Amino acid sequence: ELAVADPRRLADRSRDIYRHPVATLAFFRVEPGMTVVDYGPLPGWYTRILVPYLGTVGRYIGLNPDVRKADEQQKRYFGGLENTLPARAAEWTGVPASRIGAYNSDNLPAALYGTADRVVMFRMMHNLLRMGILDRELGVIHRLLKDDGLLGIEQHRSRPDAPASYADGSKGYLRQADVIRLVEAQGFALVGTSEINANLADKADYPQGVWELPPTLRTGRQELKAIGESDRMTLLFRKRT
Repeated sequence: ELAVADPRRLADRSRDIYRHPVATLAFFRVEPGMTVVDYGPLPGWYTRILVPYLGTVGRYIGLNPDVRKADEQQKRYFGGLENTLPARAAEWTGVPASRIGAYNSDNLPAALYGTADRVVMFRMMHNLLRMGILDRELGVIHRLLKDDGLLGIEQHRSRPDAPASYADGSKGYLRQADVIRLVEAQGFALVGTSEINANLADKADYPQGVWELPPTLRTGRQELKAIGESDRMTLLFRKRT
């Protein structure tokens, strides 16, 4: 809770009521001193919590996907994480950049495999699915985790009966059953689910997807502010060996 209350998070705190960081990290069983991989860390909302929370004994590693075959927009957003995240995280948290790991999955040192206690992924599954790299990236995550390691996922949630054309990642929303099936197919077992980040006011039927809601408000519909952020599944998986 001290990391969440850090004065340097002042601009982030308006999102706490929707993202429940203390309860979410507790559900993911993240503890100080662990090695934690934050998959898709930018723009750094959870970085600013995790880096100080893990402490001097723990290790924070930011990880982005392999974008060598991605389009130019995806390369600009996800590429070159090692060149940007450490310095930015140091500025955000006061922790030296030398203590911040940052990689794209195609340049991970082999020595990191089998060293992560936790991998956490916040609102990233839809990107991996629509980029066609979900299975590959889950394979990297599987190799990173220790034999008893856990993968925590928070993801925008569509209605269970949403058509495949709406729940294919292009709108940001995925069906919970699909996410569980996709992750389990890559060597993970579901440990538990939580409704920590549920939002029943979100109807998940916006023509331009989740980005019509806060904080993006893509279409400028101010009445959507009252809904808050999206309805989200919160899932915990264990690495199968």
